[in-house]
This record gives sequence, structure tokens and C-alpha cells, in this order.
Amino acid sequence: MTQDQTEFSGAKLALFLGQSLLVIRRDDRADIPWPDHWDLPGGGRDGDETPLDCALRETHEEVGLVVPADQVIWRASYLRPRGRVWFFAAHLPASWSTHVVLGDEGQEWRLMPPRDYIRHPKAVPHFAEQLDIYLGSPEFGRQI
Repeated sequence: MTQDQTEFSGAKLALFLGQSLLVIRRDDRADIPWPDHWDLPGGGRDGDETPLDCALRETHEEVGLVVPADQVIWRASYLRPRGRVWFFAAHLPASWSTHVVLGDEGQEWRLMPPRDYIRHPKAVPHFAEQLDIYLGSPEFGRQI
């Protein structure tokens, strides 16, 4: 996976609050990809922002949390049909869940065990795949 940050279309953040993964149930609309599926915070790039800035901005917009950049412990990028996408992971205390506020997008948010997300029939498949890669990484192993 390349680490070039200049050309990319979007970024996602696997955000752990305690041992659980914060997920968002996408709106159930035919005009968006993966309607009514469980998603991770993140989205499309604005202007010339970096991949990490994109993921952190989208996380704030979607769930109201300002994740400190120094809490992001893992990053990878991969190609999708619309271009390169970045995938990040961060771990925060479970108490941060009291500050989650769903933004303008999505039907609900939930804390879910990460392996349950990977197996969930309504998980966005390519994000579940990236999460599985992260769960097998040494960085994740140091968090448990």
C-alpha cells in the first residue's frame, strides 16, 4: 500500500471507544453508496486537506468528536474505483461515547465489537476488510 498522500478521494477512521468500534448506520437512500449499511466515520476529501485531516474532519461532522491526531496509531491506503482511500485507526477511552452526537448524515450510531462488524451482513465490505487487516496488525495488538 502506498503512503503517497497527494492524490486520494477520501478517508475513513476505525474509531475504538474502549474495546468497541464506533459505527454509523447509513441513510436508507437509493442515491448513496451502501444505503442502510453500517459504516465508519469518514468521507470525501475537501480541497487540499491531507488524508488524516479529512478523516478527522469527517469524524467531527458525523459524530461530534474531535479526535486528537496523536491518537491515530495506524494508517493504510488502498485503491477503490473512485481513487485512493485512506484508512486510519484510533483508540480512545470508552467514556468518550457520552460525547457522541450524530450529525446530519446517518440514521443512528452504535458501539459494536470489531469482529461483529467484520461479520455483519450490512457492514460496508471493503471497510470490514480493512478493519480485519488492522486487527491483525502489531499496532492493534499493542492496544489490547
